[in-house]
Amino acid sequence: MSTPSSPIRGPVEAPRQIRTLKIDGFDVSGRAEQTILQVALEHEIDIPRLCHVEGLSAIGACRLCLVEIRATGRLVPACVTRIEEGMEVITDSKRIQKYRRSLLELLFAERNHICAVCVANGNCELQILAEELGMDHVRVPYLNPDVPVDASHKQLAVDHNRCILCTRCVRVCDEVEGAHTWDVEGRGVDARIITDMRQPWGDSGTCTNCGKCVELCPTGALFEKGTCVAELERREFLPYLTAMRRTEQ
Repeated sequence: MSTPSSPIRGPVEAPRQIRTLKIDGFDVSGRAEQTILQVALEHEIDIPRLCHVEGLSAIGACRLCLVEIRATGRLVPACVTRIEEGMEVITDSKRIQKYRRSLLELLFAERNHICAVCVANGNCELQILAEELGMDHVRVPYLNPDVPVDASHKQLAVDHNRCILCTRCVRVCDEVEGAHTWDVEGRGVDARIITDMRQPWGDSGTCTNCGKCVELCPTGALFEKGTCVAELERREFLPYLTAMRRTEQ
C-alpha cells in the first residue's frame, strides 16, 4: 500500500528574479514583476503620464507613457509593460515626442478644455504636460461636445467638459475607499464617468464624501464647490498610496 503524500498547505513563493536592462543607455535592474515605468522612476528617469498613479492599478489609458523597444521598434505603454532581460528602452526621441503631442492634442480636442476659465488653471497635469511638450495649438478639429456639469453633491462637483477619462477617480474609489461609486459608461468619444447607475452625484447611496477622487483628478473635472478660476489646490495624497502599496507587497 502506498503512503499518502503530505497535504499541500499553499503555494511555495518563488524567489524574486532580477532582470537587467538598459533605459536611455543606462544600465538598470529591477524585479521581473515590475513594469518599465516602475523601474524608470526608481532610477530617476521620468516618463510623462496622466492615468498612472503609484498605489493604484495600472491600466494604460492615456498612452502618454509610450516608450520604444529598440529591438523591435515597437511603441509600448511603459506603465503596463513588464521588463525583460536584456531589454533596451528609449523613453525620449523625436518619434515618441510626435506621438505624445498627438495624444495630447486629441485629449484637448475631445472635450472642452478652456484653461482661462478652469478652476485647475496653473495646477492641471494636462496643462503642464502640454507646456512641457511644446503643444501651443491643436491640429485636429474640436468636437465641442455638449456635456453637463453635475453640481448635485452638497460639497463637490463634476465637470465633464474637463474629464480625460483617466479613471483615477474610479480606481481610487474602488481600490482605496472601497465604495466603487464611480464607473465608466459608453465607449469611445461617448464614454463618460458616472456615479452608481447613472444617478446624480448628490443622490448617490455609495459615496462616502471622502474627496479622494477630487484629490487625484489630474484636471478640473472634479472639484470642491466654491473654488474659483485657478484656485484649485490639492493635498499631497500620493505618499499615502505609495506607502499602502509597499505594505501590501
